[in-house]
Amino acid sequence: MYVVRDIFKLKFGHFKPAKELLTEAMDKGLLPAPERKPRALSDFTGDSYRLIFEESYESLAEFENELTGSMQKPEWQQWYTKFKEHIESSSREILKTVN
Repeated sequence: MYVVRDIFKLKFGHFKPAKELLTEAMDKGLLPAPERKPRALSDFTGDSYRLIFEESYESLAEFENELTGSMQKPEWQQWYTKFKEHIESSSREILKTVN
């Protein structure tokens, strides 16, 4: 099992509109399906103004298929164009569970 975290460092003062866009994406089904166990997290300590998307995958191939499939959809592209206006930088972590 793999856990993928997409970490977005938000511009100062942009948390509220970014969270609203996240809610919109969830309502429109633009994020991974429930079987991926998606979660949205915000910072509590450490760097401020982060929004983190976390999903689980059985394999890296499954992650790659999800990534290339969903990101090609016009609805996702339109949503992401609005979302990235609030991003200062981003990174991705891919972790392998050990138990």
